[in-house]
Amino acid sequence: MDIMNFLSIDCSTDTGSLFVKAKNKTFSKILQSDKSNNDLLMKQILDFFEENNLSLDNISEILVNQGPGNFSGLRGSLSIAKGISLSKNMKLFGYDTFIWSCAKFINKEDYIYSIIEFREKYYIKKFNNNLTTSSKAEEIKKDEILKNCNNKFMVIAKSATKFFDKNILKLNNLNIVDLDHKELEFLKIKGLLDEGFVKPIYLT
Repeated sequence: MDIMNFLSIDCSTDTGSLFVKAKNKTFSKILQSDKSNNDLLMKQILDFFEENNLSLDNISEILVNQGPGNFSGLRGSLSIAKGISLSKNMKLFGYDTFIWSCAKFINKEDYIYSIIEFREKYYIKKFNNNLTTSSKAEEIKKDEILKNCNNKFMVIAKSATKFFDKNILKLNNLNIVDLDHKELEFLKIKGLLDEGFVKPIYLT
């Protein structure tokens, strides 16, 4: 199996992140909330590589979070990811937070329900045990989650818990997970990332 060396860019939330796997090592950086960050993202990426004695020549693939999330953050990060991909002839892959949060549960549950809070609304997406899905993310009301989802295997990102109703966080089968860029490599190997026409996921 080919060794995967990649850059992952996540600007779906106010606090974004960069992650690189190269030279058999991993490197990460948190991007703090700042309205000017979109304009500075390419510089932040280059500085990140320089700080770790790396260059773009050390990677062969770019992974970028398609959302859901902030419109300007997604648009800016996808544009930069596509630009690097074209200029350096690298493969580009997209992932979303729904499947990212479920990565560690593949083949462990018959059905997994990933829930995201966005602009004070909740959205849910259902996956089967190999993390494939034929459904789109759907809005779900708080009362519906509390009434109908207590016995479903649910997953939310730890970074999003501050936005969730405290009663949802008490549900029996709710699993709170850290979003780990390392798990994106596993999703890519399984063919679960988008390739080719990578576009943002917007929720209304």
